[in-house]
Amino acid sequence: MKPTNIRAIAQKEIYHLIRDFRSLYLAFAIPLLLIFMFGYALRLDVDNVKTVVVDYDRTDLSRDFIRHLDASTYFHIENYLKNTQAVTKYLDHGWATLAVIIPPGWTKNIHSDRDAPMQVILDGSDPNFAGITRGYITAFIEQYNQKNLLRYLNRQGRNQMNVPVEGRIRVWFNEDLESRNFIIPGIIAIIIMLAGAMLTSLVIAREYENGTMETIKSLPIGAAEFIIGKAVPYFLIGLTDVLIAVLMGQVFFGIVMKSSFWLMILASCLYLFVALGLGLLISVITKSQLIANMAAILLTFLPSILLSNFVFPIINMPKILQIITYVVPARYYIEILSGIYLKHLDFIQMWSDFLVLLLMFLIMSAMNIRLLKKEGL
Repeated sequence: MKPTNIRAIAQKEIYHLIRDFRSLYLAFAIPLLLIFMFGYALRLDVDNVKTVVVDYDRTDLSRDFIRHLDASTYFHIENYLKNTQAVTKYLDHGWATLAVIIPPGWTKNIHSDRDAPMQVILDGSDPNFAGITRGYITAFIEQYNQKNLLRYLNRQGRNQMNVPVEGRIRVWFNEDLESRNFIIPGIIAIIIMLAGAMLTSLVIAREYENGTMETIKSLPIGAAEFIIGKAVPYFLIGLTDVLIAVLMGQVFFGIVMKSSFWLMILASCLYLFVALGLGLLISVITKSQLIANMAAILLTFLPSILLSNFVFPIINMPKILQIITYVVPARYYIEILSGIYLKHLDFIQMWSDFLVLLLMFLIMSAMNIRLLKKEGL
């Protein structure tokens, strides 16, 4: 393997990137856009749920319940409505997600030691949002009931009662429960796959379409030299994108990794090798830029978002999809990033993920070299 041959192929690819501004735009502008869009727009946290209230009871106790509801960080009362017909309008137009209807005689039933039902209407268009909101409102009502029960017992002259079970909850790793602390590091995996696999999926297919592949075959260049030379410029672009993403995550979102920066760079380089190998493999097989681009989206970009535990938990997927996720490189890289950014893990605790990425890189490199040798390179 001659370094001069690798340098010549790399220089050729760099010149092409300089002439083709669209590739540079895809390599730098779109990753930056993804960081801002996912960082600011994609939030899995549920708070300030838009709530409307209909209070038919209009007593001090019902108004106290509404005040406590509005004081919660999870609910925000948008309006106080007069009747249930207005509730239907608000929910139909999406002006509110939750409606609380307090019936007449609600306070009287409570003071008479009778059941005091309250109607809660929830917009279930988004099942995930609705499920979390239902848990919030259920917990809120239970806590309110508990406070009222303790007040009643104390008014009866009984001693202060303590609940028998007290759960002392402590959150590890993501103490603020902010989804962006997990989303922003996960974006790095998407950016690497975008800059690595999608861009490199075009490089060898372009040689076939331009008719220059036959000329390259006649040169004294080996398949490994050709692959490395083609990958070097995109490796530098991908690594630059990683550094920019880390910097932007810290400056704009205040996300700082808890573990070693160099361990993160090592994992990123290894994952970038896998992405480059996968993109080149697609390019060698398809020999068409259009087909290669479509294949790269289906085989690299979409699985990195959908099947990597980035947005959708793998444990909630059907068994067949859970099995497929084992061949998605982003799954292992995102797990490493989670350990580095949130859990303060070291290499010893994540060695299996590193090993899987290394095996993927070696397998794809061997496949690329073998296919190119079959083509006569």
